[in-house]
Amino acid sequence: MKNIAGLLQELKYTVIDGKPEGEISELVYDSRKVTKDCMFVCIKGAAYDSHDHTEEIARAGAKVIVAERPVKVPEGVTLVLVEDSRYALSMLSAAYFDHPVLVAQNREYTTYTGTLLGQKVSVIGITGTKGKTTTTFMVKGILEHAGYKVGLIGTIETIIGDTHIPSSNTTPESYLVQKYFAQMVEAGCQICVMEVSSQGLMMHRTAGIPFEIGIFTNLAPDHIGPNEHASFEEYAACKGMLFC
Repeated sequence: MKNIAGLLQELKYTVIDGKPEGEISELVYDSRKVTKDCMFVCIKGAAYDSHDHTEEIARAGAKVIVAERPVKVPEGVTLVLVEDSRYALSMLSAAYFDHPVLVAQNREYTTYTGTLLGQKVSVIGITGTKGKTTTTFMVKGILEHAGYKVGLIGTIETIIGDTHIPSSNTTPESYLVQKYFAQMVEAGCQICVMEVSSQGLMMHRTAGIPFEIGIFTNLAPDHIGPNEHASFEEYAACKGMLFC
């Protein structure tokens, strides 16, 4: 169970219906996975917009609905409006998993000797048109040779200790990213090396992550089109978000 006000404290939001009080059972963004007393974040996708289905989402058990535009909710359901629900999902996910990423200035460089109580993971982000995957595995190998226990999130797979999870996106949805960070902490990882795509940056999947190091490989005029970036300038600007 998570405190509602605590999850929302790093967001700018307006409560339209209900009160942000009490606790929620889970944080959910997939309408097929709604559970009783969960907080549901509405996301507009290419083919499906959960903003259009909030009444049935509420009937399925959602206690709090977070949306970026006014929607219909039954009486007794709290409606929270935010400017960008994808950004909100990223910040809510970090809070839901108890902020598993360590802020750089508080980093302690110690050789891994076992699970460290209260440990958090430091994150190295790698972006660029080409070479992200190769660079990510190279950096992971170098750090492991130096004695660190390292997790990885990338195009091919996510690696957490001995667990290998096949990837469907270079940069997973923000909820999954934070979930993986939390699992890395539990597994005793000190560092996560992750590929950061321009789409992931544009869709705020990495919003709020205090990257310790950012690595840029190169920039080529790829990924320009109706389903990716409108222009090379937009593409370059999204890549630059890693360093902001």
